Amino acid sequence: MTYLLALDQGTSSSRSIVFDAEGRIVDIAQRELTQIYPQPGWVEHDPMEIWSSQLATAREVLAKSKIAAADIHAVGITNQRETTLLWNRKTGQPVHHAIVWQDRRAEPLCARLRADGLTDTIREKTGLVIDAYFSGTKLRWLLDNVSGARAAAERGELAFGTVDSWLMWQLTGGKVHETDVSNASRTMLFNVHRNQWDADLLKALAIPPSLMPEVKPSSAHFADIDAALLGRSLPIGGVAGDQQSALFGQACFDAGMAKNTYGTGCFLLMHTGGAFQPSHNGLLVTSAAQTGATPQFAMEGSVFVGGAVVQWLRDGLKAIQGSAQVQALAESVPDAGGVMMVPAFTGLGAPYWDADARGTITGLTRGTTVAHIARAALESIAYQSAALLQAMSRDAVAAGGAPVAELRVDGGACVNDLLMQFQADLLGIPVVRPEVTETTALGAAYLAGLSTGVYSDLGQLSKLWRVERRFMPTMGRPQAEESMARWERAVRQATAA
Repeated sequence: MTYLLALDQGTSSSRSIVFDAEGRIVDIAQRELTQIYPQPGWVEHDPMEIWSSQLATAREVLAKSKIAAADIHAVGITNQRETTLLWNRKTGQPVHHAIVWQDRRAEPLCARLRADGLTDTIREKTGLVIDAYFSGTKLRWLLDNVSGARAAAERGELAFGTVDSWLMWQLTGGKVHETDVSNASRTMLFNVHRNQWDADLLKALAIPPSLMPEVKPSSAHFADIDAALLGRSLPIGGVAGDQQSALFGQACFDAGMAKNTYGTGCFLLMHTGGAFQPSHNGLLVTSAAQTGATPQFAMEGSVFVGGAVVQWLRDGLKAIQGSAQVQALAESVPDAGGVMMVPAFTGLGAPYWDADARGTITGLTRGTTVAHIARAALESIAYQSAALLQAMSRDAVAAGGAPVAELRVDGGACVNDLLMQFQADLLGIPVVRPEVTETTALGAAYLAGLSTGVYSDLGQLSKLWRVERRFMPTMGRPQAEESMARWERAVRQATAA
């Protein structure tokens, strides 16, 4: 048997998953990751805990599955994107905690970059907006605020990386300093047209070029893991940021194919092929996972509060004791009874981009019950995702393409049948749930298998993608359009709050 090992380093945990060559899960190991909050708006991780927890799960999953390292053909890595690390090249020790993608400390620098007139340049070169979300300004903060860091960087003593680079450095005993195009494209320093670090952007952010890792396609031979770590030297054959990896794991290889990951938030990506397709609807352009030197792109939008609204029902409203109870509670009423919830707990993301919006519940009557509110909360996930996909389809049509024909789904909340059916009804297109919903890790495994000969081409991977359930729209289009109009009215109330 041929097996592939995926290292999935996420925001809340480190996981390792063994897949067989058919893309089926053999076993999983997982460890929680400590969240560090030094002050409001700041989020950090301990780099050594990222490394130790990831290594521990890799060893654990091999032991649990009774699969020897000799039976692992290749390793793929997928990771939380934008999280920023800086370490000493000689000692391998980090100079500071990792600054997590959610961290907002670099916003003052972003304001200065906007004031300097760099908005259009950065959008044209990187596909991104200027925001503290991305790695470049986090790296600049480290250089400016960690004692001695800038001087050491100027002497070539330090290395910058996102989590994938940090793991590869550790897995190879400091021999390899690399990343892939999908992670590089999230730094605000990478020219996605040329697939290389941009000298002008590095200069604008005062970042020494010597800090930057070598960039490779997502499916390539990156390195060989030190034999002492897992019992045998294994090739790292695939690397991709989590959302691009999920797009690949969903076999969305062609322009117009889209996936939505329903997690704490929702991440919707649509492949645009080789076309850098600027958005006129508040979406980002990012590098898709690449199997060769030719740039591939995707359009991306994020919903800030997806499955987190269910956590709020549980922890804030105390309406349910466990997240699994929400579907039964919501299904105890035939509809939301006119109640609309806009869960703008931290503002609204794409396509609205209103940081000042606040959560609202509208349409309450004396007949409203907690079940109606639960159903409205669940439906809010679908409404936000529908608004996002409609914006993507408008961009696609404006560029001469076609609207999205089906939506492939993954992530924890996609197991909720009520939510998936309502999503299909709002969109008027099939919503398709695959057999394997761990598509982030699966994408990394596929990338590794492709570069090491387990798979011959993308066509073979497309055949491995298997449908578990296809949700077909049952709501008439006039009713769906009226529902979306009611949602937009509710959003206007939230943004006016």
